[in-house]
Amino acid sequence: MYDYLVIGGGIVGLSTALSLHKKYPEAKMAVVEKENNWASHQTGRNSGVIHSGIYYKPGSMKAALAKKGSQSMVHFCREYGIAHDVCGKVIVAVDDTEKENLSKLYERGLQNDLDVSRLSRDELLEIEPYVNGVEGIRVPSTGIVDYKEVTQKLADILENRGVDLLSSTKVTNIEEEEQEVVVDTTRGTFKTRFLVNCAGLHSDRMAKLAGMYTDVKIVPFRGEYFEIKKEKSYLVNNLIYPVPNPEFPFLGVHLTRMMSGGIHAGPNAVLSLKREGYSKLSFNMKDTVDVLTFEGFWKMAASNMKEGVKEMKRSFHKKSFVKSLQRLVPDIQEEDVVPTHSGVRAQALLKDGKLVDDFFVFPGKRSIHVCNAPSPAATASLEIGKVIADKVPGVRKSKLYT
Repeated sequence: MYDYLVIGGGIVGLSTALSLHKKYPEAKMAVVEKENNWASHQTGRNSGVIHSGIYYKPGSMKAALAKKGSQSMVHFCREYGIAHDVCGKVIVAVDDTEKENLSKLYERGLQNDLDVSRLSRDELLEIEPYVNGVEGIRVPSTGIVDYKEVTQKLADILENRGVDLLSSTKVTNIEEEEQEVVVDTTRGTFKTRFLVNCAGLHSDRMAKLAGMYTDVKIVPFRGEYFEIKKEKSYLVNNLIYPVPNPEFPFLGVHLTRMMSGGIHAGPNAVLSLKREGYSKLSFNMKDTVDVLTFEGFWKMAASNMKEGVKEMKRSFHKKSFVKSLQRLVPDIQEEDVVPTHSGVRAQALLKDGKLVDDFFVFPGKRSIHVCNAPSPAATASLEIGKVIADKVPGVRKSKLYT
């Protein structure tokens, strides 16, 4: 019998497990993960950015936890010798039509209590000499890190603390009973006094297995990346972002220096027909039916049709993708970029077609479920873990206590 069992071996699941074990060091705990390795999906396939929190609605969990989380992440990396770089980024208005939205974004940064500054064209070119922009915003607290390395360090810490780390263990059923939660897996049945669901792309399904019903559905959006050839990497010093379209829920194609030294370009955002669909041909019947029979998807698609078509075009037409990059850095040519990995964002969608734009955490009888933790969840992961641990009651024998 475990006191706590966490489903999900990404950075949020392991951060939550660590916060729980720090709060209840005598508790018997386990983390179960269906893959062979930690950070196999969202955590290990993102752009590796330590986000500042500039984009998020003031007062939201995303805004608060991104800011605190970026500081916690940098501290964690320093403490454990994990390579990282707080290099800052620029957000670029490429023409006068984007100045108004750039100003709004700057004001949001101030509202979120961030150190941000406006840049003239000349000041922008001092930071990124090859960028195309009339104005910009400098966000110095943005950084880069390899989140797979962070997650592996979390796993090492948990193992040293005596937490059972069970990879290759897929959850097949969950029964919440009065005194315990029974979790059936491909490696047998486990019992726990309290369950924490951090299953990312499958978090809504885990909640449903536990008897929890909401009007939220995880809809997978694939983000495809290109890499700038090494001989053209001088075109980007650090991180270059466009002014996001306020009517579209994603940030737009951007340029990011990676800890490995390369420059990644992307991602776009296209519907994936498989929750872990990392190629254009990826398909899973259950996942596809799940999306196409969900009324919220069609409402969202109708209201974002124009941008959605652009994203699809960028996915299947390299020249269109490169044109998006050239708006930011005109000297990038089609032959300068090569395809690299892709990731899938687990985005929660409501029945009315609105995307859940904040982290979404809700309780069961003996469980808690994290059912929307896309970007900036990796940045905020250590703080998300603390928030969840604060919501989880202590357990003693068969009774919950606070």
